[in-house]
Amino acid sequence: MEGRIVDVLKTVYDPEIPVDIYELGMIYKIDVQDNGNVDIDMTFTAPNCPAADFILEDVRTKVEGVEGVKGANINLVFEPQWDQSMMSEEARVELGF
Repeated sequence: MEGRIVDVLKTVYDPEIPVDIYELGMIYKIDVQDNGNVDIDMTFTAPNCPAADFILEDVRTKVEGVEGVKGANINLVFEPQWDQSMMSEEARVELGF
């Protein structure tokens, strides 16, 4: 199930960045519980992200749409603080780093 969750997270984008939030390294933890609930720790590239509410709701909606998921708890965290080293190689190439 975690693989399917990762797949849907790769369809969530910050409107200002042409790379999905998973490849950007904004997902810190995915914890799938036996009862079908999912806890996700995620962050933003900046604490004052203007699209924060939109992105959080998009994550919740898409994860809860995965077969077998009963509910999703999305925890917004800022520790550790996000930086460019958290991006995948694919994201770095896409963004020209």
